[in-house]
Amino acid sequence: MSELVKVTVSDKVAIITIDNPPVNVLSSKVAQGLLETFRRMEEDKDIRAIVLTGAGQKAFMAGADIKEFPTWLGRNDMVEHVELNHQVFQYIERLVKPTIAMLNGLTLGGGCELALSCDFRIAEEHVKIGLPEINLGIFPGGGGTQRLPKLIGISKAKELMFFGDSISADEALSIGLVNKVTTSGTGMAVALEWATKLAEKSLNSIKNIKESMECGYEISFAAGIQKETELFCKTFHHVDAYEGINAFIEKRKPVFKN
Repeated sequence: MSELVKVTVSDKVAIITIDNPPVNVLSSKVAQGLLETFRRMEEDKDIRAIVLTGAGQKAFMAGADIKEFPTWLGRNDMVEHVELNHQVFQYIERLVKPTIAMLNGLTLGGGCELALSCDFRIAEEHVKIGLPEINLGIFPGGGGTQRLPKLIGISKAKELMFFGDSISADEALSIGLVNKVTTSGTGMAVALEWATKLAEKSLNSIKNIKESMECGYEISFAAGIQKETELFCKTFHHVDAYEGINAFIEKRKPVFKN
């Protein structure tokens, strides 16, 4: 296990903490540690939901490790570094298990892009979120230009990326960038409450919802409906559907095991 990425487990929920002081930047070692950790969490059948956060109260992740950037300048192999980040973010995005980013401080650049790869984002009130890459003469290269417009619309996404300014947690909530804002110091309690509820849901259903929605972004509406129909019928014949429907009829709480 990477010393920069730590894990604790409680009641079927894994808490993954990025611990790279002082502001938990996304170095190559952190990226590799995240990829290895999420792979282990996906394989662990006892884990049913994941909360991702940063150590301390200063930063969730304050972007990439800019100290590494000079070593990338003029190098033809820099694509390998960029592709590692894409590999991490895409792995998290496509994970079967639900993921919650608990933002507890600065969430900038690569940190914002990492949060976008999670299913949900909960932000404490002191959080600042932004994509400041343009101020370095570059632009968000960790999927920000692709994921953010889908979440908040093209015009608002351009505003955040063209100007490079940070916004408050409340503004992020108002534009749909985060799902909930909490008082400082209470974000983890809320994230765990959400994760615990999600851990009781059917992972098969969550997997198929995510697949159906992702297809809807990439294909026509008619093709998306066709894919939804295919996945719905497949889900209806899964053991979780039998459990859920029978539990409803029997007036009891369903217990999903898969």
